[in-house]
This record gives sequence, C-alpha cells and structure tokens, in this order.
Amino acid sequence: RAGEISVKSGEKIVFLGDSITEQGMGPLGYVRLVIAGLKTNGVDATSIGAGISGQKSNQMLARTDGLVARKPEWMTLSCGVNDVWHGAGGVPLDAYKTNITAIVDKAQAAGTKMVILTPTMISEDLNSPNNQKLAGYIAFLKELAAEKKCPIADLYADCQALIKTKDKPGNLLTTDGVHMNAAGNQVMAKGVLKAF
Repeated sequence: RAGEISVKSGEKIVFLGDSITEQGMGPLGYVRLVIAGLKTNGVDATSIGAGISGQKSNQMLARTDGLVARKPEWMTLSCGVNDVWHGAGGVPLDAYKTNITAIVDKAQAAGTKMVILTPTMISEDLNSPNNQKLAGYIAFLKELAAEKKCPIADLYADCQALIKTKDKPGNLLTTDGVHMNAAGNQVMAKGVLKAF
C-alpha cells in the first residue's frame, strides 16, 4: 500500500556499493540517515555496510554470495560510478548489465529484496562526457528494476534536479564532483527512504 514502509523492525539491510556507500556509513552519511529515518517512523532496522572504495560491478558481484549468506531481508545496490569513471579500467555497459543482473538474481533467489539506486553523478557538470555515458547505465537499471519488480531510487534525477537550481559555481552536493557532502548524503537518504 502507498504510505506503508516495506522494511520491518528487526530486519537487516545490506548497503552494497563503492566509496560513496563506504563514506555513507559515516556520522552524516546516507546509510546512517536511512536507518535514522526508518527509526523515526517506528522501524528499527540494522544496517550492514558493504561499501568498498573503487569497486565496480564485477567486484560487487564477487562479494554478493558472502553478503547474501548473512541472510539480510534487504539489499540496496549503488553501482555504476566507477564502472564509467575508470574509463578503460572500467566496465563496459554490456558487461555491467550481466554483472548487475547476476547480483539481483542471486539476492532474489536467496529471498533478499533488492532496492536499486541509480548512480548519482560523475562531476556536477550535467553535460560532462562521463555523465552522458552514465545515462545508458541508468536507463538499463530502470528497465531491470521494472523487470525484476525492485523498488528504484532515482538518485541521479534527484541530484540533477537540485544541481539545475544552483546559482553559483562550485559543488552543491559533493566534495569533489563525485563523493557526497552532507547535503548530497541527505538527497541520497531521502531517495532511498522514498523507495522503502
């Protein structure tokens, strides 16, 4: 039902991701804010931080079995920035599709419910080549979420909407164009809570 929180008290949520999620475990990070937001609404859930700096979809896939073995009820997946940002060392879209689909399939087969997060951005310049390239990865995630019936937090759209309103140069949501500042973490947390 609309307005009902899908996460229940006592449930575990794995936050799978890269440095954005690793930093999201910090005091002002989005992971902490999501858990606090659930608690405010009477849901006492536990977070399992699974963000590792620099990781791409192939490395997250390699960790999925171990995370699913911890029997979390939920897993959020934040993946794509490094797949694109690392250029030649990144993961091309076709391989990314295979990796992400496998992560979702493994989790769902084990009874873990997935929430897919779209990557946030690679620089606060909306027209940068990396952000243009990211668009294909995001389009795929939306298709996959619909196909696998996973809630999706379109964090890219949420970030872009705010960046379009910024009236001065410099970073609004990030420290360096990629990693979130306190405001960016709040945007991420709101998006994830909305998905839940």
